[in-house]
Amino acid sequence: MKPLLRILLSAAAAAALLALLGWWGNVGPGELAAVVRQLPAGTYLLAFGVHASVYVARAARFQALIPPASRPSFASMLAASSAHNLAAYVLPAKSGEAALVVYLKAGGVPMRAGLASLLVSRVLDLATLSGAMACATAWLALGEHWHAPRWTGLTMAAAFALAAFFFFTLSARGDRLVAAGQGLARLVRVDRTRFGQRLVERSGELGEALRDAGAGGRLRAAIPVSLAIWGGIFVFYAILAQGFGLPPRIGILEAAFGSSLAVLTNLLPINALAGFGTQETGWVVGFGLLGVPRDLSFATGFGVHLVQLANVCVLGLVGHLAMGILPLPRPRKAG
Repeated sequence: MKPLLRILLSAAAAAALLALLGWWGNVGPGELAAVVRQLPAGTYLLAFGVHASVYVARAARFQALIPPASRPSFASMLAASSAHNLAAYVLPAKSGEAALVVYLKAGGVPMRAGLASLLVSRVLDLATLSGAMACATAWLALGEHWHAPRWTGLTMAAAFALAAFFFFTLSARGDRLVAAGQGLARLVRVDRTRFGQRLVERSGELGEALRDAGAGGRLRAAIPVSLAIWGGIFVFYAILAQGFGLPPRIGILEAAFGSSLAVLTNLLPINALAGFGTQETGWVVGFGLLGVPRDLSFATGFGVHLVQLANVCVLGLVGHLAMGILPLPRPRKAG
């Protein structure tokens, strides 16, 4: 009953957050439904195509970070990563993130290689998102549509730039962070217990895998793919923001800023079911700083979230079916 209880509590939290946002923005269910219905079919298809291209790029990055001797085929990687994204998006508290490692291990990819690919990809996501936020925030804070003291925007830009530097450095040498953790465990003598000794050994294997993920030019190949991924994500949000009725002045930079805050809130490990409520909160705050009224930003954010969830479900189900039809091939042994 515990998993069911977590899902029910997560769903209740999502409903409560949405109700609170609706009250704050004075938006009722009828108004939300009206906004959702106004999306043109052509706009949805265009957004879906961009979303699908982001999935292709994500699979390419996962594959690039796995050593060649353990690397699955691209078709298998695309199926596994699409299925994983569904689990990661829908399950509460990001508990579905581990699904990728499980799917890859079923095809013979070593667990530590799959985990290293996932971890480095997520750190690259944070680095790229932080860098994009730094650029967008600095530019918008100096413009006429910034509805907050200018110093707040410039401070946010500087903080995001520091975060981008930190995460890019971490993606390159994540093994050093693991080594520091091992040193701390030995310092407090955790390694003298059976559990602690096993934890130190496993973390050592993870450190080696993280070092392998960045070796041989694999990290250099993954960085431009990360830029392409997030470029596609911002275009996806900009298309839907316009389609759901945000003002014409909301372009790619504005969409990058507003949607990035939505993404950041949705990354919280305490987010509600499928990110409902948390993602809309970030969307309302982000576009509110750009002068978009709360009622409009909440309604459009909710519509964008529904489209995103529908796409994730469709692509995730296709990924699960593909894994059954085309199971992950066993990677070739080195040597």
